[in-house]
Amino acid sequence: MTDNTLVIYVISDSVGETGELIAKASVRQFETNNYEVKRYPYHNSIEQIEPILYEAAKEQKSLIIYTNVVQETRDFINEKAEELNLKVVDVMGEPLNKLEDVLGYKPLREPGLIRRLDENYFKKVEAVEFAVKYDDGKDPRGAKKADICLVGISRTSKTPLSMYLANKHYKVANIPLVPEVPVPKEVYDKDIRRVIGLTCNPEKLISIRTERLKALGLSSSAKYANIERVKEELDYSKKIMEELGCVVFDVTNSAIEETAELIIEHMKKVF
Repeated sequence: MTDNTLVIYVISDSVGETGELIAKASVRQFETNNYEVKRYPYHNSIEQIEPILYEAAKEQKSLIIYTNVVQETRDFINEKAEELNLKVVDVMGEPLNKLEDVLGYKPLREPGLIRRLDENYFKKVEAVEFAVKYDDGKDPRGAKKADICLVGISRTSKTPLSMYLANKHYKVANIPLVPEVPVPKEVYDKDIRRVIGLTCNPEKLISIRTERLKALGLSSSAKYANIERVKEELDYSKKIMEELGCVVFDVTNSAIEETAELIIEHMKKVF
């Protein structure tokens, strides 16, 4: 680094990505490679920041870019910069002031809020991917890893419930109960508080299954929508759920959102 190098100090009470991006985007407009960006994340105390400002003051060419939101820290940076004759860019100041004018109330001034939002987003994505991967018993190992394991016969809302709960950050696996197919060992080994049984009125199930057959271009007289078959499946599922000792929710007259909230309430109660 030469004496003529521009040193840009990025100070942040969070990760500092925003400040660094602004620094690099801005300096690129000057067609120079003679610069260095120094990023200082999670700096929100005077003790942490003061030495950086003194270091910047010793440089021949320097610029401070900061994204701190706590007022005490912001005031210190501005006052010290004036004392040391430093050039300062307050990234968050003007947007926060203008938003306060428009909205009519003060900002929270809590560091790292956008990072927390990002973390929530990625948790949601991870949960949705989990629900897709372990939908409809594709891989029984999902039952072992899941926050919630849904069990029930076909058309008891297992898949839509899995997706809805995934958007609430729960990793959900669902296992279909079919009389001819053994229930995976993973379900029996699961913490029973995490296993949720789903059931439904046979007439409602027949109606739903008949519509499903029509949508697939199949005959409504198929065994899938036959009253005797549906009752056989329901009896089988009742037997399995009793063996497991799991909580059971009837989805006959409930919207997906209503059943999901009941499941969430159950999870909060037992954990």
